[in-house]
Amino acid sequence: MAAPSDTTVICGPARVDRRTKDLIGRLRPGDVAVIDHLDLDRVAAEGLVLAGPAAVVNAAASISGRYANVGPLLLAAAGIPLVDGVGAEVMEALVDGAEVRIEGDRLASGTWSGRGTRQDMLSLERLVEASRTSLSDELERFATNTLEYLRSEHRLLLGDLPVPDLGVALAGRHVLVVVRGHEHKDDLAALRRYIDEMHPVLVGVDGGADALLEMGRTPDVIIGDMDSVSEIALRCGAALVVHGYPGGPAPGASRLAALGLDYGVFEAPGTSEDIALLLAYEGGAELIVAVGTHSSMADFLDKGRAGMASTFLVRMKVGPKLVDAKGVSRLYQSRVRKGDLMLLVVAALFSLIVVTAVSQPARLFLENLWNALRLQ
Repeated sequence: MAAPSDTTVICGPARVDRRTKDLIGRLRPGDVAVIDHLDLDRVAAEGLVLAGPAAVVNAAASISGRYANVGPLLLAAAGIPLVDGVGAEVMEALVDGAEVRIEGDRLASGTWSGRGTRQDMLSLERLVEASRTSLSDELERFATNTLEYLRSEHRLLLGDLPVPDLGVALAGRHVLVVVRGHEHKDDLAALRRYIDEMHPVLVGVDGGADALLEMGRTPDVIIGDMDSVSEIALRCGAALVVHGYPGGPAPGASRLAALGLDYGVFEAPGTSEDIALLLAYEGGAELIVAVGTHSSMADFLDKGRAGMASTFLVRMKVGPKLVDAKGVSRLYQSRVRKGDLMLLVVAALFSLIVVTAVSQPARLFLENLWNALRLQ
């Protein structure tokens, strides 16, 4: 898809939402996506690209310079125009569904007009390169925040946690934990044979449940804040576990209650993917295979987190049982290989020759068949 030039006029209905992941679900090709997303992350950008909007208007800076986030580059590579840094007022000024006109770095709808920065691949690459110079400062802040949270969270995460009754047996089994992260679809596709042969317990973390359904698998457990999982997934029959914060709210409980669905609550600090791993570990899983999980500083900054204390602690706790999906897909081999099949065929032919040689009826049959062919 060729990128429109800066002078190309783009018109389409505005779709406005402060939560990019909520907006993606209702975007249609030709819409103008209006977001307020500082440092647009890779997963959000991939969702926007799949939705195919005519353009993306961001109230905030898609690359602030804190770190080298690559999300905006994906929009540029897909030929989707990006007007950046328009300002917070655009979120109120543009009415959802109203026609918006974009020409260069200007946009207008009704009586309102505004201006931002029209980005392209070259300008975004410059911003990413400039961001790399501040990486050491951001890493220092990230490490400091991680250490601060380690002091406050370690007892909560490493002590005995009250695990809700799932009604799903985890002890002694493989557990596949699916997060809708970078390359999760490729990882799931590579694990099809593993899933068919090992039959792991399938745990979807929020939108990871929909990722499992998309590949034709039904999750056994869905865990998280329940804010980015479809109602179809919630009603698939999986055990539902809401991530609750110690002594605080369980944000997803109200949605499940409104839908009339039964659920349990797992109280623990950290991210939903952290507590999914803890749930499998505390349930006695033999092996935990992680798909799409976040483990680097860039991953966590993409998720808007200033540190990774909980993830560090959880990985330390479950480490002996935890493997990444990419490792499983590379190491796991089907029990039937081409070489084995060839040996099986050779063995079968050899057995047939031996049986024919020692069997009088078989020899008579073959002699009669040979004579019949000679007489023709």
